[in-house]
Amino acid sequence: MTVRLLVTAAAAIGTAGAALAADPAGGCVARSGTTTPPVVELYTSEGCSSCPPADRWLSGLTAQPEVVALAFHVDYWDHLGWKDRFGSAAHTERQNQQQAVNGSRFSYTPQVTINGVDSRQWQSLRPPVTVSAVASTVSVQLSRDGERYTAVVRPAPGAPGRLAAYWAVTENRHVSTVKAGENQGATLAHDFVVHEYRPVPTWTPASDGAQTLGFSPALGASSAAHPRQVNLVVVDAVSGRPVQAVKLGC
Repeated sequence: MTVRLLVTAAAAIGTAGAALAADPAGGCVARSGTTTPPVVELYTSEGCSSCPPADRWLSGLTAQPEVVALAFHVDYWDHLGWKDRFGSAAHTERQNQQQAVNGSRFSYTPQVTINGVDSRQWQSLRPPVTVSAVASTVSVQLSRDGERYTAVVRPAPGAPGRLAAYWAVTENRHVSTVKAGENQGATLAHDFVVHEYRPVPTWTPASDGAQTLGFSPALGASSAAHPRQVNLVVVDAVSGRPVQAVKLGC
């Protein structure tokens, strides 16, 4: 199923401003737009029989470059006989932490959050799905120099009093043949798989200055078979809601 997350005219202008450009020195850079792009998180597992439809739903967002999509594979279904090779205790911990702010009463799979809000009706979200534009009070410039990524986060008037962020390295076009557990015999396709997740501690933004965040992925070299992106999501540290997000695929 192909799902299109549509934004209002104002959001279209904002996401169009999230430019990606090659650096003459061999790096690349992305700059955020004037609005906060849709941030879609899926908590999933190869050991969960109800998760494949959600995985396919998320893959439908590959045609929507304005969306920051992230598939966090959790590890609490591994005991059913199939260990998810993408599963991580860190992803499970993040899901548990987000429960306090996303409106969910408990952690479950598949869980979809859109802009930090638990979205139990994701199965009914067929095209067009409207996501209201929200003007951002934070701008981000993300650049790459070799294997080092640097983000410059600048607050604007009205920015939250406390900010936090997280880095997520994602890859597309992964396929697994499941040989045990609830999905035994199934061949599962995955996109936006989070291979590396690193939270950034909260900070108080200076009204007249910028915060510089650095990140060096621990993963090895990327491959053409599994296109990779480095994503940075900046959130209001109190509400947990995204206030800006950028990504680099070069």
